Amino acid sequence: MSDQSRALPDRPSLRYLKLEAKRRLSAGEFATLHQAQLAIAREHGLSSWTALKEHIEAAGPASHALAQVRWVMSRFAAADTPEWTPPDEEELRRHFDDHYLSLVPPDTLTGMASSVAQRLREDLVDVRAEPLRLRARVADLRVEAATEADPPYRLSTLRLYPLETKVKDPRVAAPASRTSGAVPEEAAAVAAESFAELGLVGLIVAGASGDGSVWVTARGWANLDQDEVLLPDHRFPAYSITKLITAIAVLRLVADGRVRLDEPANAYLRTIRLADDAVTVRELLSHTGGVDNPASMFADRVPDLVSVTGPVAACGGPRGTFGYGHGGYALLGQLIADVTASRYEEAATRMVLEPLGMSNSWFPRSRPATRVVTGHRLTDEGVFERAPAQISIVPAAGGLWTTAADLVRFGHAWSSLLPDALAREALRPQAERDDSPGGQAGLGWGLVLPKDVAGHPGAGPGFSASLIVRPGLVSSGGGQTWVVFTNRQVLVEPVNERLALPIP
Repeated sequence: MSDQSRALPDRPSLRYLKLEAKRRLSAGEFATLHQAQLAIAREHGLSSWTALKEHIEAAGPASHALAQVRWVMSRFAAADTPEWTPPDEEELRRHFDDHYLSLVPPDTLTGMASSVAQRLREDLVDVRAEPLRLRARVADLRVEAATEADPPYRLSTLRLYPLETKVKDPRVAAPASRTSGAVPEEAAAVAAESFAELGLVGLIVAGASGDGSVWVTARGWANLDQDEVLLPDHRFPAYSITKLITAIAVLRLVADGRVRLDEPANAYLRTIRLADDAVTVRELLSHTGGVDNPASMFADRVPDLVSVTGPVAACGGPRGTFGYGHGGYALLGQLIADVTASRYEEAATRMVLEPLGMSNSWFPRSRPATRVVTGHRLTDEGVFERAPAQISIVPAAGGLWTTAADLVRFGHAWSSLLPDALAREALRPQAERDDSPGGQAGLGWGLVLPKDVAGHPGAGPGFSASLIVRPGLVSSGGGQTWVVFTNRQVLVEPVNERLALPIP
């Protein structure tokens, strides 16, 4: 143990000191982590690790956001114990503003915080605190928070999302970066931070401003084994974001008078029928038709749809209640094919991709090989390996391959393909979602109206994707769009939220 006194730097890092304690424990200098932390604290003239932590936090500006997050941590840290009593709504309203609780109702908030109780018992590290904002880490969670500008400084934003902590692959240590268009500084910063925090092989972040100009930043590798740098024009599978393409194609048929939203879908289906004759086109679009999902969604090639659903598609779910799934959109793809007398892929390309200039987007029948990224997965040893090279077996539910720029073009201009009234109807809530706090289902779109955002995620073997738009702006002819692609299956919605909903 060192007996020398040390001075803290001007901007001390608790994260660095904690890693230093672990390093000295691993080197055999101490028997326990507590002893190593205590020694480091005393070397810096403080009596305990807690005192050192408080001293470091006090060295920065007083942070109302930090104080409120500490309340959350202390209040919910014991939520997984029998004697714990949850806060009532009145108590929560003393710490969260009304707008936040309109987005995340008290019961949902309590459940969210309680689910991570064990993590909340650990120390905050990597703390970046300002008077009204906080960015930090606790255990394997990223914490982002903001408060009101005036007393009592209640939380107006609180985000907790998982980080990846076990990547040990040295090949991703120094990622290359490539850009196209005028990338905003904040987007470049989000891409750099997210690449490290989520443990990625490749990451693309893209967007468009109100005038439709597209920017793309790519970071990392398209194929790690071949040391192939990821470029802005590499193609990714969009997976379930494809459902938006399908929804707009159906709505174009509605606009042309060839399909009616509230007619039974079986009025238009010829090759495959629904077991429930009453399920409408609107219900299929809004995931309220109760259609069963395929047993599997991925394979080496796209089979005939009838071999996936059978000649009569089962409807075992409750009709009229939101239940996200792929089966309903499989039947919408067949509906498009039957009404247009062409394959779904051809009709969707003709009605959606081509009018929007999405020339680098298509629906392959097997895994494409040209200018596409390779999916990866992380082994238990923390090393990346190639993910299975499979594709969605239902083109209308998950078969689109595209570039970030093409998907931005879709997000920016999809409403131009429809009459204004029908575009507004697509963004009108059709059902309450059961998988997203404050979320609702439009026609294809997932909606969070209080945040004025709409979008759709996509994920499958080796890949993740996210599309978010501001519908209030898009429906009026302008707008903003954000796209995230990765070639590893991880949760990327928080990355896109940081772009679309920055903490003020």
